[in-house]
Amino acid sequence: MCDYSLHALATRPARVGETLISTTFRGTSTRGFASEKEPAVAVCMLPGTELAFAADVKYDSRWIWTRTVGWRVGKFNQIETQTPDRHHDAIEFPDGSHVLVTQLCQGQRVTVLQLPAGQNDNDRAPKVAGAPSPASIVTS
Repeated sequence: MCDYSLHALATRPARVGETLISTTFRGTSTRGFASEKEPAVAVCMLPGTELAFAADVKYDSRWIWTRTVGWRVGKFNQIETQTPDRHHDAIEFPDGSHVLVTQLCQGQRVTVLQLPAGQNDNDRAPKVAGAPSPASIVTS
């Protein structure tokens, strides 16, 4: 999913194994994720998408101070979804804390580790050379 303020932009779904960068999209004040090859295309995620950051996560606290979270892994999630016209996209960390995606400092690299359950098995797990596909495994 992409926050309401990114609906006017070109978007695409996240893919397992890709590295994205946190960015502010031209013509908006909203931050999100994009590929370095397609900086104008917002990459949208479903709640439960697992992410690994290249460094401890940095974010703007109330747009004045930069803070660092002592985590490099998290799950994409949404918060306060009952409140309209507000940013909902967030990263949830192992301790239950969260940071809004729009507060992430620009230029942070994140790798998509896994898509949430219910996605196509071929999209969810990275391909390993020589490993059987889920459809080719037969159990008795």
